[in-house]
Amino acid sequence: MQLYGYFRSSASYRVRIALALKGLSVTQVSKHLRLGEQLADDFRKLNPQAMVPVLVTDNGENLTQSLAIIEWLEETHPQPRLLPADPLQRARIRAFALSIACEIHPLQNLRVLKNLGSHGLDESARNQWAHDVNAQGLTNCETMLQGATTPFCFGNAPSLADICLVPQMFNARRFGVDTRKFVRLHAIEAQCLALDAFQSSAPERQADAE
Repeated sequence: MQLYGYFRSSASYRVRIALALKGLSVTQVSKHLRLGEQLADDFRKLNPQAMVPVLVTDNGENLTQSLAIIEWLEETHPQPRLLPADPLQRARIRAFALSIACEIHPLQNLRVLKNLGSHGLDESARNQWAHDVNAQGLTNCETMLQGATTPFCFGNAPSLADICLVPQMFNARRFGVDTRKFVRLHAIEAQCLALDAFQSSAPERQADAE
């Protein structure tokens, strides 16, 4: 399998974690987002949206969108489980993951920040926008886990929720958010980062890290 991504892409980071938790090896291919390599015609053939990540399966199929890729990995390589058997708990985990992947991340990604610049916001204002989006979104995530005492978001092992949380905490710090104020999220992140799968997937450990 091949994974097209970028070291600092939160969505690529999620897929790297899922692959590592499941013990799956891939060949990583970097597409430098700030240089616009994802906009090249050859990459658009893999993903018409011109976005990372893209996972090319061992059967040569192209999969896009990080959560869809992770769900495919869960269905084709079910151990260890990233979603529990219980339907209610699965729904709760998906809701937490989607609150990050759909409500926080898209509002502060590179395309949105560039678009804000084209509408006259300077770099300081764009960074403040991203800071506020992350701070408010993670506040909501902290509230969603209020009262829970498990080491990970929804149990004693990492799930799709943790896979989404850790990259977003990393992203939030890039925009100046003090993530330590989210006591529950900070503790969960520390549990995750003690695991080899999360450590090996970290942006600074990637070959294209800058």
